[in-house]
Amino acid sequence: MTMKPLLAASTAVMLAGPVLAEPQAEVLHWWTSGGEARSVAVLQEQFAAEGGSWTDMPVAGGGGDAAMTALRARVLSGNAPTAVQLKGPAIQEWYEETGLADIGPVAEENGWEAVLPVRIAEHMQCEGQWCAAPVNVHRVNWIWGNKQILDEHGIAMPTTWEEFNAAAETLKAAGVTPLAHGGQSWQDATVFETVVLGLGGPEFYQQALVDLDPQALNSDTMRQVFDQMRVIRGYVDDNFSGRDWNLATAMVMNGEAAFQIMGDWAKGEFLAADKKPGVDFVCAETPGGGFLYNVDSFAFFKVDGDDRQQGQALLARLIMGEGFQKTFNLNKGSIPARTDVALDEFDDCARQSAEAMNAGAENGSLLPSYAHGMALRGAPAGAITDVVTAHFNSDMTSDEAVEQLANAVASAM
Repeated sequence: MTMKPLLAASTAVMLAGPVLAEPQAEVLHWWTSGGEARSVAVLQEQFAAEGGSWTDMPVAGGGGDAAMTALRARVLSGNAPTAVQLKGPAIQEWYEETGLADIGPVAEENGWEAVLPVRIAEHMQCEGQWCAAPVNVHRVNWIWGNKQILDEHGIAMPTTWEEFNAAAETLKAAGVTPLAHGGQSWQDATVFETVVLGLGGPEFYQQALVDLDPQALNSDTMRQVFDQMRVIRGYVDDNFSGRDWNLATAMVMNGEAAFQIMGDWAKGEFLAADKKPGVDFVCAETPGGGFLYNVDSFAFFKVDGDDRQQGQALLARLIMGEGFQKTFNLNKGSIPARTDVALDEFDDCARQSAEAMNAGAENGSLLPSYAHGMALRGAPAGAITDVVTAHFNSDMTSDEAVEQLANAVASAM
């Protein structure tokens, strides 16, 4: 008699089946500014709504450099996070160093290959297996303007660097800071690569900053690029050193500067401050056209435990879901990585970006951003940026900069 209750209880447990682990995710990222934080909160909310438990690990600063330092410390201690904001060749570098989790089953079940541009999909694969998921496509080569300032001085958004220089001289003579800029190496590199593309064109950009062709690096066109960088240096305010990018964006928002050259994450800041495109601010591709892309993505490290592995699968599915891609990018200022997401709720700047991306994929002007870790591995990218920043913050001549650039890249190869 005493055994019957125990037998009944045991049978009930068996019939209920195994208890599924709660999906767990510790997520390391560097989205800490207003528009960025609001964007990542969307993913947290969706993860929680699906029964997951999210541990946030934001690391501010350095355009992701500080986050990568934190990541390396975690990996070396044998305690990798569940998912990490990672992009470009860095994904493959980490795969080669430590291995990454295979999320192919999620990608195949949800048809990622059919909805991602080929060049974007290649960044998400490690030796043919899916190891990362893209959340967006940022266009880097944007110039943002304070509409009131530009209207007041009769200035249109520049379509050539000569027009930019002329507009900047007009603004400077009127006592207006022409260009909001943060004196950080990655911001210097951002401006530099837009000038390389604008003055040299897509083929030259590919040769110089993707293929690292010595002839392109040591060319007259590259000297012209450094000449233009020297001119631009004269259009920033005296207090630019060390300024974070979002504070430079705030200068444009607040009427303290007319322009900013920055990727469309800057638009996320404008939108987070309730500024309206075409009313409070205006956007245009930087002079010369083309499309420099920066793709935010999450890579998945190998982890133990059903709960963490289920967390990775859930994160991957949510990141590439149409709903998240739409909501996230409306907040972030970028456009969806998926090509099948309707853009009817997106603003004119985003629609321009999508059109330019599609055109670039057709005509060869869709190019990876070197400054944002999409084109090169760490050593040569760092070598270029060191020269660019040294030139921007000194009296180095263009001839000296070109010579140092060619030598630095050769040493880093």
